[in-house]
Amino acid sequence: MEISAAQVKELRERTGAGMMECKKALQEVGGDLEKAIDVLRSRGAAKVARRAGREAREGAVGSYIHMGGRIGVLIEINCETDFVARNDEFQKLVKELAMHVAASSPLAVRPDDIPAEVIERERAVALDKVRNDGKPEHLWEKIVDGMMKKFYQENTLLEQSFVVNPDITVQQRVQEVAVTTGENIVVRRFMRYAIGE
Repeated sequence: MEISAAQVKELRERTGAGMMECKKALQEVGGDLEKAIDVLRSRGAAKVARRAGREAREGAVGSYIHMGGRIGVLIEINCETDFVARNDEFQKLVKELAMHVAASSPLAVRPDDIPAEVIERERAVALDKVRNDGKPEHLWEKIVDGMMKKFYQENTLLEQSFVVNPDITVQQRVQEVAVTTGENIVVRRFMRYAIGE
């Protein structure tokens, strides 16, 4: 099947992938734009995984003030080059994640960043709840593990549902931008301030 320049251009605009990659993906799926997007996304996810080890020393610190100055957020997101750090898509991600932190109030960026004493306390509370609910003792650990997984999903930034699009996690949104920019993107840290907290 012959792929037109217009098809390649549209796919390139929607994905940010290179022209040859777009043409190849369209040829593989017989010109179906949506399927070509899926092909590029799956390849992009694989590329993102390979790039994960690369150093991300550039980036931006973003801020967001909400509710008439009652909540404020500072967030640092890193990438590999200053070119990407100035890119509109990257800057949009920084702003979105600052707003997300203001709205969702995560405890940490990732589960490993939560202090050990907080995890121990949550685990102890979960175990007491399981005991008090009269669950069989041989299932306690498995149930507590499931409760801790839910705790991480609710309280760590990268595992939370993204407020702009709840069908994906924050980590998936970061990966989308990493695919588009072609660079490793790392959410380094954030600080959330709220009056009275």
